[in-house]
Amino acid sequence: MLKLSSNPRNIALVESFVEQVVERYKLSPDVYGNILISLTEAVNNAIIHGNCEDESKTVRIQFRKRKGHLAVRVTDEGCGFDYQSVPDPTAPENLLQVGGRGVFLMQQLSDSVEFHNNGSTVEMQFKI
Repeated sequence: MLKLSSNPRNIALVESFVEQVVERYKLSPDVYGNILISLTEAVNNAIIHGNCEDESKTVRIQFRKRKGHLAVRVTDEGCGFDYQSVPDPTAPENLLQVGGRGVFLMQQLSDSVEFHNNGSTVEMQFKI
């Protein structure tokens, strides 16, 4: 498990954590890239939107290997969000927006995404 204070600079720590997991489970480069991008987006959302960059709040990242897949869980201390009403970033009116693609990327790059605790926890699964 990795525990980060909610400072956007800490997002840089995600890459070395993912590298350790990839080495430990002997994952392919494709899976590595998908996990890294998805996890970076999830941690970014947790720090900025979930915890509102409040450094007294933490973001927890957990990996668990299960049969045939790796589960990655990111939990923040925020009140959550309505993950079912996230705007579609591929809709014409959203194509030029600066943000708003994190959840979409997680859904595209992982094999499944589930939200728990009113959206303050996201669990992504990757086939390995």
